[in-house]
Amino acid sequence: MGQNLRLLLVEDDTKAAALLCDRFRAEGVDATHAADGASGLDAARAGTFDVLVVDRMLPQMSGTELVKTLRQEGDTTPVLFLSALGEVDDRVAGFDAGGDDYLTKPYAFAELQARVTALVRRSEGAATTHLQLADLQLDLLARQARRGDILLDLNNREFDLLAYLMGHQGQIVTRAMLLQNVWNYGLDTQTNVVDVHISRLRAKLDKDFDTPLLQTKRGQGFILEVAP
Repeated sequence: MGQNLRLLLVEDDTKAAALLCDRFRAEGVDATHAADGASGLDAARAGTFDVLVVDRMLPQMSGTELVKTLRQEGDTTPVLFLSALGEVDDRVAGFDAGGDDYLTKPYAFAELQARVTALVRRSEGAATTHLQLADLQLDLLARQARRGDILLDLNNREFDLLAYLMGHQGQIVTRAMLLQNVWNYGLDTQTNVVDVHISRLRAKLDKDFDTPLLQTKRGQGFILEVAP
């Protein structure tokens, strides 16, 4: 994620919010937290943010009311709703309130990060909820990945892993980063879960294509890029 990106997180679960803010800051994001709807509205009005991440169910003022108010005041900052409410009607209510994206709890940080990146890119005139590297395209809303015209058969974990790598394309990503952000694990160096999933993802991503994209950097980690 880009340096100097300013994000406002409106979330009443203070422990979850502290963890999210720490993770975003580790990615170079200037993350600000508000613990209820009213203070979130005040913070959004007072600050200049690139993106808002708003929980729907908040004390004092709901997330939907917060966003409705901002939209009525002419604020066009991209908004991603977080919610445990995942039915179609709940999502529609979020979009009707002025939200730009909707992510249901529980979620992987990798997907949240990728969606935030996509929203910011859209606001800057770039692709909406799509990430791309060479002929590899990732649709974050449909949760689909394609290489050229071929739809890749990825399970949920493989998609989250690819989304994180796509969000860091051209950068070396360590096993510890993947354990924390895709699996929500601590720094357990004994597990080989990352290597197993990387192997499975590479087989689907590169095996039948001329240009390999997923590289292993021995002793460092992994990188998603067009090999030189």
